[in-house]
Amino acid sequence: MDNLDPKEERVEPVFRNGTITIVGILLAFSLGFITHWAANPIPWQTYHLIAVLPILVGIALQIRALAILLDIKSLQRSIHDRASRIFLAGLIFAACGVALAILLDFFDISAKSALPGAS
Repeated sequence: MDNLDPKEERVEPVFRNGTITIVGILLAFSLGFITHWAANPIPWQTYHLIAVLPILVGIALQIRALAILLDIKSLQRSIHDRASRIFLAGLIFAACGVALAILLDFFDISAKSALPGAS
């Protein structure tokens, strides 16, 4: 019934459950940001893909990490560590995309609110 390798170092189930909780919460924030940004009243332009792509890659990596962590095999230290690395990579991608989105919106708003004739 137990498919885990008894020789391999294991992660405590409580620690794994905490990791799953954190991954789920941060994934929800990432999904919430992309949903909120999609509903932004500023019209989307092609250059917004510069920010959308890293966010979507980050979300995909976070989902992959969550899927790995939900498997009982993630109690093995090596699998848990791999899922953690995948999650951190996804978090970095999403954070970079969010930063780019904020910058793009800032420049778009500042360009539209500039006074006519001001240089």
